[in-house]
Parts: sequence; structure tokens; C-alpha cells
Amino acid sequence: MRTRPLRFAALAATASLVFTACSGSGGDGKAEVTLWMYPVIKDEAASKKYWAQTESAFEKANPDIDLSIELQTFDKRDAQISAALAAGSGPDIVLITPDQAATYHKVRGLLPVGDAVDDQRKAFFPETLKAATLDDELYGVPLFQNINTTAYNTKIFADAGLELPRTWDDVRKAAPVLAKKGIAVMDYSGSPEQTLNMSFYPLLWQAAGTVFTDDGKDIAFDSDAGVSALQFLVDLKKMKGLPVDAATEGPAVEGAPIAAGKVALRPVTSLPELAQMRAALGEENVSLGAPLQGEVRATYGNPGLLSLTSINEEENREAAYKVLAHLSSPKAQESLNAAAGNFPTRTDVKAPGRGPDFEVLNAALKDANPGEPSPAARQVMAILAPYIQAALGGDLSPKEALKKAAEESRALLARS
Repeated sequence: MRTRPLRFAALAATASLVFTACSGSGGDGKAEVTLWMYPVIKDEAASKKYWAQTESAFEKANPDIDLSIELQTFDKRDAQISAALAAGSGPDIVLITPDQAATYHKVRGLLPVGDAVDDQRKAFFPETLKAATLDDELYGVPLFQNINTTAYNTKIFADAGLELPRTWDDVRKAAPVLAKKGIAVMDYSGSPEQTLNMSFYPLLWQAAGTVFTDDGKDIAFDSDAGVSALQFLVDLKKMKGLPVDAATEGPAVEGAPIAAGKVALRPVTSLPELAQMRAALGEENVSLGAPLQGEVRATYGNPGLLSLTSINEEENREAAYKVLAHLSSPKAQESLNAAAGNFPTRTDVKAPGRGPDFEVLNAALKDANPGEPSPAARQVMAILAPYIQAALGGDLSPKEALKKAAEESRALLARS
């Protein structure tokens, strides 16, 4: 087994774990490629069957490559991948998120993958490629993505004689009308357990703002756009347009005001959450719409990336590229999305279902923001979340809250 330690202390601390998977050429002369796959398909038995068939079909089409797809769990994924990279022994290819890609790239744990899909770049949604682009190089091939959009309790709006709100202005106008009926116009989950990708950041993007500057070296959420987004939330709170406990409310649908008919719309809703709303409110009373529009229309859609690790040997590089190209091809994406219920990262692949819901979700892909890749993304979220709570609680103005959060976040970036 080859063990080529990388020169970075942060990952080396966990390198005591032992991994048996490694790249190279087998005794029969075949190129060996190892892929670590995580539970994209929730049903364990179905997942094992699907990936075994995928491995077999690939090897049949590429008899000179020995592909090993090893199924892992999400538990301690970061520690597991970090240890493998530090030891120089583990997968050639790994499924990761954009912020993980930024972290592993920073410590030289990833290799560029542009050559694997250069002739297919125009087929991918631009934002999915952007999520995997670091220092002008592609460090992950988008395999699938999740998508969220606006869900409406249509009965509430119909009973109030209101059109379904499509813009921030529409939401503001509907808020006082519904408040008189004891109903909040919009749901919001301000609890720290909820990722800001599913709460504040979509509003920030709709205001045409960003979390970080384009080069990722500075904070940008304290801009006029950021203040506008937080002011939108604070104004709604004052108009009783948000749930009373919006600052501390968790992301759950079941047992929450949205499921009790006390909230009219949920601005960031996944397909499983839509099903929960319909179970609580009635199939006929819930519908999906496009993401809300402020200055622009935007929502959160997170791609899963197949990244090539620094463990991959040069003599096996072309074999790894073939695996990446195969798994991200239209046929393979369509098959995986059908099995997993995810959405495509390519414009030439259809949504994994039919009907109005899938039409809306598929259309929302063009407005999807995958989050801004940064090694400090999660730490910045942890800093910003309580300041948003403070603004919603009236302890700080939106401008003051974002200024204080930005100061702490810039100090974090300077340390890292």
C-alpha cells in the first residue's frame, strides 16, 4: 500500500486511522479506481444493489478498469476523509459538498477534474460548476443536486382574497391582511440548528447579496443587500408576518405553525417537506411556486460533487476521469436521480418525476445557489446566526447586527 503523507498539520492529526483502499494498477494490469459513496439513496438495501450494478456495468464497458465503489456512512465523514488524505491512502474519488471541497482544496487534498468533463461543461447548470470551481480550476464534478422553493397554503390566501405572493413586495402587502386573522404570512427558522443556507442566505441572495466576496477572502454579508435582507425579516416580524418564535424556531414541519395552518407560505421547501405539509393541511391546499423574488429570484440548491483526491496516482488519472465522466453522464444521472429522488446538475437531464411539483422544482434549478464555497463557511454561519436572532428579537438593528457579525467573521478569516 502506498502511503504518501500530505504536508498539512490539520489533517495529519487524524492520520492514525488505517485504510485499505488505494489507487494503482492491479496484478492483472488493470487500472484500479476506488470511489467512496455516501447514502444518496436512503434505503440501504436499494443503495447496495444500485451501486453494485453501477460498478458491474462500468467495468463491463471499461474492461481495463477495476472500479471499487465503497459505501460509507455520513457519521464522522469529515474525520474519515481527512484521515485518508493525511495518510495518502484511501479513495481516488469521493462524494463531498462544496464547502468540503473548499476545505480539502486549501490543504492540497484535491486534484483538478476539468479534463474529465471539458467537452460537457456547457451541459451543466452554471451554478453547479461554480460551486466546484476554486482558483479558476474545477475540483468536483456535480453529480446531483437538491432543490428548494416556495410552498403555499393556498387555502389561506384564497380565504383572504389574496393572490399568491411572488415577490418581497407581495409578501409585505399580504402580511398585515393575514395578521388580522392571526396568521403569519411567511415561515422562518431562526434556530441555530437550521443551516443559514435554508433560512437567511436565500433572502440575502434574493437581495443580490453574497456571504463572501468573489475571491472568498473577505466578508460581504454586511453590504446594503445584506441589511436589506435582514430588514425584510425584521419588518415582517414587526407586522406579525413571521411566527412568534421565528428567532428560535427549528426547521421541522410536523408540529410547527406551518403544519397547523398558522403560516401561509414557506419560502425554502424541499420535496419531503412538501409531502409533510400536504399530509397536515390536505393535498388540495398546498402548492409549489417559484422562489421568491427581491432584487433577483434565488433559492438554495446544493450539489453533490465527485472530487478527485490527491491520493490518485498519475498513471491512474485517465481511468479516474472515465469514472467521473461516466457517473455524471446524462444516462447515469437520470438513473441515479430516479433511484434517489434528487435533481439533475445537467440541463439535458429531466427531473426524477412528472407532474406540476417536478415542473416547478425543475424550473427552480436555474435560480439555485449552491452556497458559497469557503473553508470557513460553517464557522461564519455559527457566528452570524445569533446576530440574526438578536435583530429579530429587537436587541440590535439589522445594520448593527451584521456589522458585529462581520467583524467577528473577518477576525476568523484572518486567523485561518
